[in-house]
Amino acid sequence: QVQLVESGGGLVQAGGSLRLSCTASGLTFSNYAMGWFRQAPGKEREFVAVITGRGFSSTHANSVNGRFTISRDNAKNMVYLQMNSLKPEDTAVYYCAASKGTYNSASHYDYWGQGTQVTVDS
Repeated sequence: QVQLVESGGGLVQAGGSLRLSCTASGLTFSNYAMGWFRQAPGKEREFVAVITGRGFSSTHANSVNGRFTISRDNAKNMVYLQMNSLKPEDTAVYYCAASKGTYNSASHYDYWGQGTQVTVDS
């Protein structure tokens, strides 16, 4: 049974930083690209970043490029999202997800975590 569990969310002041973590189990981790998505109240789920299975390549959404960085540690079955220079508009529930390819569409992802809340206070 595949499980993805996010952690590291919380309340932070604008301009601050948070590091999200996602622990995966029940799958051959390096065979999957890992993505981060977010969903704010009343909005659709939005692509944030994706990293290839071996971690050699990543893509970030324009809205977070230069502020957020996705990374992974395949020895620990973990993926991370380092978020710097946070803005109030980054407030959302953040989800990690696993896919066989590096997609920016949520529909291509096979497994999802339960999400972790990030709130950025202005």
